[in-house]
Amino acid sequence: MLKSIRLIAVVFGLSMLATGCTNIATAKVDPNIQLVSLKTMYVQHYPSDNTKVNEEIAAKLRTKGAIVTTGDGPIPDNIDALVYYEDHWHWDITMYMLQLKVLIKDPKTMKVLAVGDSVHTSLTRKSQTEMVTEVIDDIYANQPIATKK
Repeated sequence: MLKSIRLIAVVFGLSMLATGCTNIATAKVDPNIQLVSLKTMYVQHYPSDNTKVNEEIAAKLRTKGAIVTTGDGPIPDNIDALVYYEDHWHWDITMYMLQLKVLIKDPKTMKVLAVGDSVHTSLTRKSQTEMVTEVIDDIYANQPIATKK
């Protein structure tokens, strides 16, 4: 009986530790779109966001060759892609970004062209800049290879 209780305690303890080490990064790109063809993008800023995630996403997208603007006003008419993001923060001694999801959409149809998502719990936490870099790099790394017709 005592062995069973110890085993249950060990399994429970290990499962609690494992959940603190979660790291998930995914990305998917529509196979019918080439991200390099998206020359102009607009990152929609949310007025409640005071961490400037939008500016970091815009800066990272610029390194991929796009002309990127950001703001919380009306969406410009002359863009190839609209970029939305969802950032979730968590407190564990300090505030840290738990999750960042970035969606790249067609501004005319609102169809999702690409999506990237990263989750880092407390023990694998990354800085905001590292999270943005991870998500955008993963999106571009998952770009389907163009085939010649």
